[in-house]
Amino acid sequence: MRDEATMMALIVGVAAQDARVRAVVQSGSRTNPAIRPDSFQDYDVIYVVTRLEEFLADEAWLSPFGERMIMQTPDGMGSRRPLPTERFAYLMQFADGNRIDLTLVALDTLDAFRFDSLSQVLLDKDNRLPPLPAPSERDYLPTPPRATEFADCCNEFWWVAPYVAKGLCRDQLPYARHHLDTVLRAELTRMLTWLIGQRSEFAVNVGAHGKAFAMLLRPGEWQRLTATYAAGSNEATWHALFAGCALFREAAQAVAAAAGFDYPQGDDDRVSAYLHRLYQRCCNPH
Repeated sequence: MRDEATMMALIVGVAAQDARVRAVVQSGSRTNPAIRPDSFQDYDVIYVVTRLEEFLADEAWLSPFGERMIMQTPDGMGSRRPLPTERFAYLMQFADGNRIDLTLVALDTLDAFRFDSLSQVLLDKDNRLPPLPAPSERDYLPTPPRATEFADCCNEFWWVAPYVAKGLCRDQLPYARHHLDTVLRAELTRMLTWLIGQRSEFAVNVGAHGKAFAMLLRPGEWQRLTATYAAGSNEATWHALFAGCALFREAAQAVAAAAGFDYPQGDDDRVSAYLHRLYQRCCNPH
C-alpha cells in the first residue's frame, strides 16, 4: 500500500503537470486535526480546472493514480444527461487499498464555490483561491435543537415504532427491519447527537452516522446502543426495538430537561403499551 507521502506527491504532481488544473484543495479526515490518522482514510481532493468537458471526454488522465479496484462517478449515474459542466466527482478505490475522492470544479464557477472548514490549499497556480483559515471541524459540529426539531424527532420515533411491531407480527422481517434500521435509527442518532452536544457545549463532532458514538457515549449508553443492532430473527428484532425505545426515551428526557422542552410522555406511554401488547399477542399467543 502506497504511503501518505507517496499519495500526496502523486495528487499534487498530476495537477502540477496538467496545465488545465489550476489549483488543488484537500479536505476531509486527512486535514482534520481532531482525527487520529489511520490507513483507511480517504484522500478527499478538489481539482480546480479549465475545460472540464475534456476531462470527462477522455479519462486517460486518471491512469497515473494507479490500478483501480472499482470507480464510481455519482454525477454521471442514472439519467443525468448531459453531464454536469460545473463539477464532477471521481470516487476511486485502488487495488492497493488507497482511495481518492477527486472532484473537478470548473474554474469559472470558483467564485460561487464554498470550501468547507476542513479545506487546505495544496496548490494554487494563479493565486485565485480565497484565503482559507486553518482546517477545523467548525462546519461539522452539531447545533442545539430547536423546540420544533425536538418535537418532530420524538413524534417520528414514536409514530414509526408500531410499524416495526406490525411487521414482526405479520412475519415480515424485511419490512420491520427497514423501519427499525433506517427511520428509527436516524431519529435515535439525532437524539444521541443532541445529548452529546449538550454535554460538550456542542463542541464535539460525532462523525457521520454517529461513528464516534463509542468514544462519546457513556459506557452504559454505548452498551444499550449496541443492543439495538439485532441479529436476523423476529425475536432478536423485538428485543432491539425495545432497547431502542428505552435508550431513545432516556436520551430524549435528558435533552428535554437540559433545553427546557416538553417531552411527549403521553405519546411514549401509549405507544410503548401498544408495542408490549403486540409482543404478547404475537409472541405468546396462548
